[in-house]
Amino acid sequence: MFEEYLCETEFLDFNHPMFDHFLTDLDPSSSKKELLLSLYYKVRDGFIYDPYHLDLRPQALKASVILTHKRAWCVEKSILLAAIFRKLGFPSRLGYAIVTNHIGTEKLTHYLQREEIVFHGYVEVYFEGRWIKCTPAFDRRICRLSGVTQLDWDGEHDSLFQEFEGGKRFMEYIHFYGHFPDVPVELMNEEMKKYYPHLFGSDYDSPEFSFKHLWTKSN
Repeated sequence: MFEEYLCETEFLDFNHPMFDHFLTDLDPSSSKKELLLSLYYKVRDGFIYDPYHLDLRPQALKASVILTHKRAWCVEKSILLAAIFRKLGFPSRLGYAIVTNHIGTEKLTHYLQREEIVFHGYVEVYFEGRWIKCTPAFDRRICRLSGVTQLDWDGEHDSLFQEFEGGKRFMEYIHFYGHFPDVPVELMNEEMKKYYPHLFGSDYDSPEFSFKHLWTKSN
């Protein structure tokens, strides 16, 4: 039943040597729940959230490649966390949704040319008899700078972005794509092309914003 959610894949390549180095500080005496939580926070806060440099090509979406970065967006962080969960024996799968973020997104909306954030990534992990959602996207630092409460996780309940923050609407989920055993690269590219056609019609490669996709000609 869980074999496909435990195995290594093209993108969740957790047998790569870099994972052993990344996980050297784990406490071997931790309980399974403590281990789950430490992995979540390690990925959430170990990489600065950066939605302004997006690469949808297969070679960029491998967990081992993401480990070489200091910054990552929600899709990348979810891939990495799912891979680490599997490496340590926790069945995991990838979830994607369309969301609208109503706080502090003027810059991102400028580049995307619409409010919807397509293919927002999160992780589902099987623990104590059920699937639980967790979202390792916004690190502690970016939350502090944005004035948003950080999204914590208790390992027991779903941890998705809160609908309201300080009395104002913050994050709204408007569509769920479902869950996947591996990264659905083609679907991700097709959906983003549907919502952001301008990103696929021009080259975006500057220090402020970059976007690469399946049909990008340059490296």
